[in-house]
Amino acid sequence: MNEPTNSRRQFLKTLGGASAGIAAVNMAAQAAVATPPRATGAQYMGDFAAPKLGKIKIAIIGCGARGGGHYNHLSTFEGTEFVGICDLYEDLARRAQKKVLANGKGTRHQNVKLYHGDKFAYQKMLAETKPDLVYVVTPWEWHAPMAIDAMNAGAHVCCEVPLTTSLEECWKVIDTSEKTRKHCMMLENVNYGRDELMFLNMCRQNVFGELLHGEAAYIHELRGQMRSVEKGRGTGSWRTHHWANENGNLYPTHGLGPVAQYMNIGRTDDNFRRLVSFSSPARNHELYAKKHFKPDSKLNQIDYSQGGDINTSIIKTVLGRTIMVQWDESSPRPYTRHNLIQGTQGTGAGFPTRIALDGGVPGGPKGHHQWAQGDGLKEMYARYDHPLYQRMKKIAQTMGGHGGMDAIMNFRVIECLRQGQPLDQNVYEGCLWSAVTPLSRKSVAEDGMPQDFPDFTRGHWKTTAPLAIIQ
Repeated sequence: MNEPTNSRRQFLKTLGGASAGIAAVNMAAQAAVATPPRATGAQYMGDFAAPKLGKIKIAIIGCGARGGGHYNHLSTFEGTEFVGICDLYEDLARRAQKKVLANGKGTRHQNVKLYHGDKFAYQKMLAETKPDLVYVVTPWEWHAPMAIDAMNAGAHVCCEVPLTTSLEECWKVIDTSEKTRKHCMMLENVNYGRDELMFLNMCRQNVFGELLHGEAAYIHELRGQMRSVEKGRGTGSWRTHHWANENGNLYPTHGLGPVAQYMNIGRTDDNFRRLVSFSSPARNHELYAKKHFKPDSKLNQIDYSQGGDINTSIIKTVLGRTIMVQWDESSPRPYTRHNLIQGTQGTGAGFPTRIALDGGVPGGPKGHHQWAQGDGLKEMYARYDHPLYQRMKKIAQTMGGHGGMDAIMNFRVIECLRQGQPLDQNVYEGCLWSAVTPLSRKSVAEDGMPQDFPDFTRGHWKTTAPLAIIQ
């Protein structure tokens, strides 16, 4: 059970010549998607390791709902020095400065500069503070432009999800990273969740056998954020307009990132090839606005009909695997990311965490017709808990952030940069997972017509090392 066999060569050998032929055809089909040439002198960044940084000068753009957790973690970690804090709103920038200074305990972050009041104040911050690392924590449409500006200013970038909102932005971000030789990592925190890390470890040890299918989702009822529209600031003040005007999977990466890593997507084994997508009618946001706000409210003047309440997309990979990806931020139902990975020897799934294996789960059910969950998973955690989670468990529990996954992720960014290691997620993965949004929008608009993924690595995924089981 524990012998690692989950490589592309072994997969093709197991399935035989017919599958090898299918994979070859699928690779050729993906190669046919228009791919701009790599610029002269640019460097592929898939396995890139930047020179070690003994002290990392950090700047952050965006200090609101998500920014607070990031600057709290980063300002606590050894080897960091905040040099710039930027937000559109002065009160948020000053609140961040106060927390950063407190975490520095009078010995660090003493020269942090504040920038606010202007959408482009971050550009002045980049020029004046010259950071080594920039965190971009802003509305979606600003992610790619800010990341590009930061890399051009000489900084590595960590950007909130999604990394981009269009295929054109994907190529611009990639080309900038390759030209400047700066990391650009999307902050997909769910990849650092305990169960996601354990499933990754189990996949690497072939516990589930050959991986055939995955399911990923972001189903999270967020209609309460709509109140921000009336306030004129806050997440809902801009997110609501995305809900109303775009029809597709607008937020794919939280569920998809871990499943893609289980399957080694974009790293030696496999890659996304094609997507089809459908959405339900848009109902819930309009009903919520009518129920909770006065008729003359700004929320009741918005036309929500151009969106869709729940989107379901199916991805077909180069090797023929399937991944179902769902998105729904408006329906009255419990939160879930699905987090399902299925192979020839068993299945792992989330919400609640449960496992079924051919022949039974040690310490749990004896066969695969029942899930092992709750106390029945103790033996699986004992055997397969990821070593990174075990090492970081105390930091995760102390610093928190979505159960500790945020703290582990931010710690790993700093650790990799200080030790000169490749980051856990490369720029191509961030773009690939984010590309589900524009491709799903196009598929929905064309009544489910298939859409091909570009090969953002320009063929290099076949020689890019899988993410190691980090100790």
